[in-house]
Amino acid sequence: MKHLTLYALGLATLVASPLAAQDRPEELSALGPPPIPADNPMTPEKVALGEKLFFDPILSGNNGMPCSACHEPSAGWAVQDKISFGYPGTTHWRNSQTIVNSAYYGKLFWAGASGSLEHQARSAARGGVAGNGEDDMMEARLAFVPEYRAAFAEVFGDDWPSIRHAYMAIAAYQRTIVQTDTPFDNYMNGDDGALNEAQKRGLDLFTGKANCATCHNGPLLSDEKYYNTGVPPYDGWEDDALAQITFRFELFAKGSTEEMYRTTKDDPGLYFRTKQKSDKGKFRTPSLRYTAYTYPYMHNGMIETLRDVVVFYNEGGGENEFAANKSSLIQPLGLSDPEIDDLVAFLESLSGDEILPEAPEVPVMEPLPLAANN
Repeated sequence: MKHLTLYALGLATLVASPLAAQDRPEELSALGPPPIPADNPMTPEKVALGEKLFFDPILSGNNGMPCSACHEPSAGWAVQDKISFGYPGTTHWRNSQTIVNSAYYGKLFWAGASGSLEHQARSAARGGVAGNGEDDMMEARLAFVPEYRAAFAEVFGDDWPSIRHAYMAIAAYQRTIVQTDTPFDNYMNGDDGALNEAQKRGLDLFTGKANCATCHNGPLLSDEKYYNTGVPPYDGWEDDALAQITFRFELFAKGSTEEMYRTTKDDPGLYFRTKQKSDKGKFRTPSLRYTAYTYPYMHNGMIETLRDVVVFYNEGGGENEFAANKSSLIQPLGLSDPEIDDLVAFLESLSGDEILPEAPEVPVMEPLPLAANN
């Protein structure tokens, strides 16, 4: 038997509610192949180039911060700390998200600031507290690597490596970092034994009493909408001077009012994109896939384990500076300890084996022949 319709397991009241069709949760399902944009088709050569660029620090301001610095395969393709690493002399201000299955998102970053993996790669490479690179300098470095000159000519037809094409290659590589064979996927594809009894009970809770599937739905287990769930502010802003400096820098750079710049003590989230007060403290629903390896959790890493996450929601979320915007969906759940155990067991079924490729050997820069500069 295939398990393609799960709302019958416990969401009957939700499906029968008077929600408009576009507001109803999408049914849970197995994850299929990632979407590939027509303007950046996949080829083995492009993916191989993107893999090297992902692990090469050449695309950063100081030639020392590769994509993999903040998306380390052995750390869930993220950073297993509250806040991601920052460019030397800075720190970051948000938790590093895994790139596993990032190919399926319609928008990237916690507040949806990038509309594609190509744009995300550019934003990360150039971000003041991330790669801090300049396109022209990074492009010049690529031109000093014979292997890259040859690869860009083969893949894109470039006379000299184009930084825009570098971001396209990295995006193509990221679209290969997907996981579609988790126990949950296997169960949804008809293998009744892929989930144990605790995980099946947890699935019933996920789609029913715990109400998780209202926001964590569809094959990605994310509705890609934005909510304030009451996650408390990052505690490092209390006593870490560098973290405070970075936070103030971000507030200023992203367009705060003078009053907000001086008084805000929490991450405004989606507000930075919309400038609507009602969006303060809202962040995109993250996928729950691969989360066994991406601890700690939430946009600022303030919740340490998957069980802590379930307890957080069971207690009705938390409180932050933007409490007026807290979602009405966040209510105490009334789960017992055994039910929490079952729900955590189900969440663990959303991750398969760790994806741990061997990092490629990256090429080195060499001086150009003087004749090439004439």
